[in-house]
Amino acid sequence: GVQTCALPISRALPVERARPEPIMRLWVAAVGQRQPRWADEAWEEFAKRLPPECHVELKAVKAEPRVGKSAAQCMNLEAARLESVLPKGLRRVVLDERGTRWTTAQLADRLTFWMGDGRDVAFLLGGPDGLDPALKATADETWRLSDLTLPHALARVVLVEALYRAWSLQTGHPYHRE
Repeated sequence: GVQTCALPISRALPVERARPEPIMRLWVAAVGQRQPRWADEAWEEFAKRLPPECHVELKAVKAEPRVGKSAAQCMNLEAARLESVLPKGLRRVVLDERGTRWTTAQLADRLTFWMGDGRDVAFLLGGPDGLDPALKATADETWRLSDLTLPHALARVVLVEALYRAWSLQTGHPYHRE
């Protein structure tokens, strides 16, 4: 909504209402900048559904070209790019096939815990070869998004939808149904 100041009606000017500061900012740091249009549109749809106090932002970094380099070299260069886009002091949740499986209810519980923790949360998604072992070692938590191997674009969409669904469960929003 727009508020107006107390001037005569002919001179009333709209006054912007300040948006609340996020209680917690969620960052998704992912390798791979170009995704299919459907994935970008799906990401945007779920990201905009999250309220300002639980804002999610995507930080996509360039995948290292694989020609003439080992997987380890590529992952190391991608890790440096991921590190460069993240603020300091975040809780780090690495997405990895060896991570902990969470139900939607468990993710909602994690979201509640993270909000009370006072730190923003970064979810790290690797490139074609995964994440550099040294970067994985910096994780506060490791999450297995699915038992399936997902294409990178789809993993981003599943992640942001899962975060939105967990938020909806946590707040009693009707999106999630048991």
